[in-house]
Amino acid sequence: MTKVISASAQIEQDVEIGEFAVIEKDVIIGPRCRIGHHAVICEGAVLGADVEIGIGAVVGKRPRPARTSTVKVTGLAPAHLGDGCILGTYAAVYAGSVLGSDVMVADHAVVRERCRLGANVVVGRAATVENDTEIGARTKIQTGAYVTAYMTVEEDVFIAPMVTTTNDNYMGRTEKRFSEKKGATIRKGARIGGNAILLPGIEIGAETLVAAGSVVTKDTAAGQVVMGVPARAIRPVTEDELLKG
Repeated sequence: MTKVISASAQIEQDVEIGEFAVIEKDVIIGPRCRIGHHAVICEGAVLGADVEIGIGAVVGKRPRPARTSTVKVTGLAPAHLGDGCILGTYAAVYAGSVLGSDVMVADHAVVRERCRLGANVVVGRAATVENDTEIGARTKIQTGAYVTAYMTVEEDVFIAPMVTTTNDNYMGRTEKRFSEKKGATIRKGARIGGNAILLPGIEIGAETLVAAGSVVTKDTAAGQVVMGVPARAIRPVTEDELLKG
């Protein structure tokens, strides 16, 4: 069995570490964690109790953007995973991100730098959460969804498979884009149907339901079903579908 564990790493009791795993310096691993084969826990990362890291997963990865990228990568704090988090096979959580308790990041999913995920969030298989995004507790992001940078997603939101969000109306042209770059804000309890597209900077109202395949170009009122290209409100969400409490 071969593994690399820094002498400065702090590892609590009953931790299992797989073959060829790498634990870098100043890492803190709580009790009863399981680290899969070939996983890498990068410098300074903190894992709470009962965390499971899948085969080949990476915690605390430092971003390496393209030379033309505008993303800021300096001064990133180590990644922090709360108690009971699960990272799937080949999942990645970047430096500067904080995951609350019992978050699941499924196989091949990615959470970029400076993100904050509340308790019991699910990031589905091959989904991406880009940098500087906040995800509220109990939100579910399904397989293949793309949550762009600079978004706010509140609690109890459902984002269906293959949803696409955007943050740049100028698509890389003009200097004006830097001051206006912003992803959507999705308020509590909203539901976004499969393959829907949200344009930059819009607000999806609380309890809004966006029908599958819709293109949302404007803010939506709370508690409405919207659909179409462009999406328009067609009726209120029925009482039995609203969050209780």
